[in-house]
Order: sequence, then C-alpha cells, then structure tokens
Amino acid sequence: MSSEEMITLRLEEALALCEAAAVRAGANLDLARSIAQAAVRAEAEGQAALGLTHFIDYLGSLRAGRIDGSAVPVITRPAPAIILSDARKGAAHPGFDSAFDDLVATAKSFGLALFVQRNAYTCGTLGHFAVRLAEAGLIGLAATNGPALLAGSGSTRPVYCTNPLAFAAPIAGGPPLLIDQSSSATAFVNVRQAARNGRPIPAGWALDADGLPTTDPEKAMAGALLAFGGARGANIALMVEVLAAGVSGANWSLDAASISEGSENPGSGLFVLALAPALLDPEFGARMSAQLARLSDNYGVHIPGPAKARARDAAEANGVTVSKAIYDRIAS
Repeated sequence: MSSEEMITLRLEEALALCEAAAVRAGANLDLARSIAQAAVRAEAEGQAALGLTHFIDYLGSLRAGRIDGSAVPVITRPAPAIILSDARKGAAHPGFDSAFDDLVATAKSFGLALFVQRNAYTCGTLGHFAVRLAEAGLIGLAATNGPALLAGSGSTRPVYCTNPLAFAAPIAGGPPLLIDQSSSATAFVNVRQAARNGRPIPAGWALDADGLPTTDPEKAMAGALLAFGGARGANIALMVEVLAAGVSGANWSLDAASISEGSENPGSGLFVLALAPALLDPEFGARMSAQLARLSDNYGVHIPGPAKARARDAAEANGVTVSKAIYDRIAS
C-alpha cells in the first residue's frame, strides 16, 4: 500500500462533500450540484485526473471569479430542434443539465436535436455529455474548446485547446459505446500531473517555448502540446474549434482566458448533437450489440465504454478511494 493516506467515500458522500465545497466557494446550488455530479462520475469511472482532483480546479476558479458562482444559464430556442445556452460566465454543466430533458424529448420527436452553449468554463470530461444521451437511447456527439494549448498544423505555437470529441451510442442489454478523446497526443491534465510528480513525458507529446520537442512537462506547459497523428489530428482540432466556438459564438481558443490564472472566464463553447437511431432502425441497439460482440470476440477489438461502466458499478457498491490530501483540500 502507498504511504499516502487514503480515504474511501460512498458516492453519495463524495457528492455531498463536493456540493458543500462548491457552495462554500460561492456556487449556487444548481451549479454546485452539476459540477459535483460530473466530477464524482468521472472519479467513479476511473478517470481520477478529471474527477475529484480536477474538482479542486473548479473550487479555485470559483474563488478567483473564473467561474461566476451566481450565474444562471439563459436558454433560448432559435429553431424548433436547436437549444442555445448562454452560460453567463458560469460552469458548462448547469445549462446542459437544465436543457437535458428537453434535448432528449426534441431528439426523439424530430429525430435529432442540437444543444449549443457559449460563455462557459471548460467542461472537464466531455464524454459526460455524450454518454448521458446514449443512456437515454440516443446517439450523442459532443465537441468543446478552451484556452489555446495545442499547436496547429505547421505551427509551433498553441492555437487550439486540446479540442476533444466524444461519441456515444446505445447498446441493447449493455452499457453504451463511448469514445472520448482529445485532438492532442495527450490530455493537458496528464502533462500537468507529470510536472507535479516530477516525471518526464513521452516524446511526441509537446514542444517547448522555442518550438523544440521536449520531454520536460514544465517546458511543455510553457510551450505547446502536439496533435495526435500530426496534421490529421490538428485538422480535427480545427473542426472541433468551428463546431464548439464558431457555431456557438464562444471565444476562439486563441481568445480564451486561462482556466487556472486570473479572474476572467474562458468563455468556452460546447456543441452536443443528439440523434434518435431507433427512428431510422428500430433494431439499432440490438444490431450494435451483435456487431460490437463480433468485433470484440472474433477480432480482439477493444470496445471503449464498458470498462467505465464496470468501474462505476464497482464504485456504486464499494465507493471511491482518494488521497486524504485531496479530501482535505475539498473539505477545507
């Protein structure tokens, strides 16, 4: 066992801990509940870097004013199947939470629906938004941006955020398929964690401030992350930028403020498309189940999504284990 003292919390205890901490940091109840639920779910699904550890970033940003804790999102309907949220410099989650039932109902009525948001703090685990739609029987596709961290194609300076895409689809009799990946070779939180732990990062992850390849995480954070797959990944980052910031009217990544310094909200964008596959093929869920089983059993293909569901089931039964240092920082 690690020499670091650990604490096990039931999920309801972790939620109560985070909600109370967010309220103390200045969040209204809806905002506190939304960000707590997202962080605890990430922790339960084994994504510790985006779970309670990342929740500390939310608390710091609430106190510094990067997240307006009193913000109430303004929801409008510019078209029958489009929901537009202005987060009003708050967190990304409350607007989506308040529109979720409407988004699902609209998608099931029209066959598809779109949720778009601007003026928000960054959203943490993007898969959180897509997989909730899959759990409601829909296909979810999500894109988001934030402050510039990632070099563009042909560039050595950061022009995009890590600009992830998340995709989730319902599976009959099992947990959803969930693909959630950044356009960068790795998530920024992994570089930051390596810096905190004094460990080098793999080659190919980042450039230093002079545009040279580096394995030093401190130099990487002062430089730029690299896209996965070179120009192809950078082009995906640009597509995400157009969907998340261009369509929504949010800040471009070049114009987005830091999520860890200062008092300005980054004004990030969020794009979430919901599609009702059962209206096109009533057997979609069963066909997906059979196809993914064939890929996994006969061809050894890793299917993303079920492992997170199993981890969450285990956490619901046994709780989550976090370091006492993390617990104390949230509880204080």
